[in-house]
Amino acid sequence: MLNPRLEVSLQEVTRANWRDALALGVHPAQQRFVADVEPPAAIALAKAYVRPSGIPVVPFGIYAGIAMVGFLVLAYEPGSEENYWLSHFFVDRRYQGQGYGGRALETLARKLEAEHPSCRALQLTVHAENQRARRLYEKVGFTELRALSDGEHVYRLRLGT
Repeated sequence: MLNPRLEVSLQEVTRANWRDALALGVHPAQQRFVADVEPPAAIALAKAYVRPSGIPVVPFGIYAGIAMVGFLVLAYEPGSEENYWLSHFFVDRRYQGQGYGGRALETLARKLEAEHPSCRALQLTVHAENQRARRLYEKVGFTELRALSDGEHVYRLRLGT
C-alpha cells in the first residue's frame, strides 16, 4: 500500500520550471530505461515542442511541496478512450524509494479522470529488464497486455470503471 499521507502534485513544465526538469537525473544503470540522452527530460521536452506523432505531448514535473522530484510526459489524442500514453516517467535519483513514483501515477490517473472524461485507459511501455518499474506499475494497478511496442512491454491502467 502506498503511503496515504505522501502528497505529490503534477505541474506542467513551462518556461518557469524547465531548468528544474533538466536538473533531474536517474542512476546511471537506469538511464537506458528512461531516455537515450542525458539529462533524461531533454528529449521529452523536445518532443513536447515538435509533437512528432502529431498529438498533444505534455511534460509534467512531479512535485513534493515546492521541490520537483520527478518527471513524466502524457501524450494523448483528445476525446479518445484509450490513446493516452505515459512516457519518460522517472523519479530523480535523490528521491527514489520514497513513494513518489506510485503517488505520481495515482495523481495522473485522477487528473485524467477529472480533465479527460472520455479517457478509459492509460498506457505505457516498459523495458523487459526494468523489473523495478514493472513491479511499481503492477502495484498501482497496471496490467501487462502481452503486446510489444518498439520492443517494450505494453501496460494498461483502466480508468473510470
